[in-house]
Formats: sequence, C-alpha cells, structure tokens
Amino acid sequence: MAEQPYKSSRAGMWMVISVLMVILVFSMAFLYVGWGMGGDHPENSMTSAGYTAMTIGIVATLALGVGLMALVFYSSRSGHD
Repeated sequence: MAEQPYKSSRAGMWMVISVLMVILVFSMAFLYVGWGMGGDHPENSMTSAGYTAMTIGIVATLALGVGLMALVFYSSRSGHD
C-alpha cells in the first residue's frame, strides 16, 4: 500500500522533466532563429551598443537578485521575519 504514492510522484516527476525539456528545446530553437538571423545579413546583426545594453541589463539583474537574496538572508538571521 505504501508504494502507490511513490509511483504517482515518480510519474509526476517525469511529467515535470518532460515539460521542462520541451520548454528547453523551444527556447534553444528560438535562440538559434533569433540570433541566427543576423549571421546571413550583416545589416540585421546586433551592434556593439546592443551588446553593451544587454551586458548592463544582465549585470543589473544579477546584482538585484543577489541583493534581494542577501536581504532575505539577513532578515531571517536577525529575526525580523
């Protein structure tokens, strides 16, 4: 009787993994098509300003994420939760 929940959770795990793999495949295809369009036509490729803006956005997003996680950790440790 104890094996029934284990089997259903195993089926759920495989379903989640399958959905995540499908999302990964679609995102890789979108990446290939989206960034591949500039390869054949140089006038459509991203400029250095675009790469700079993308880099600044990535760094700012990571800094915000790290900062917020540090605040959550500090709040948890100091007992303000």
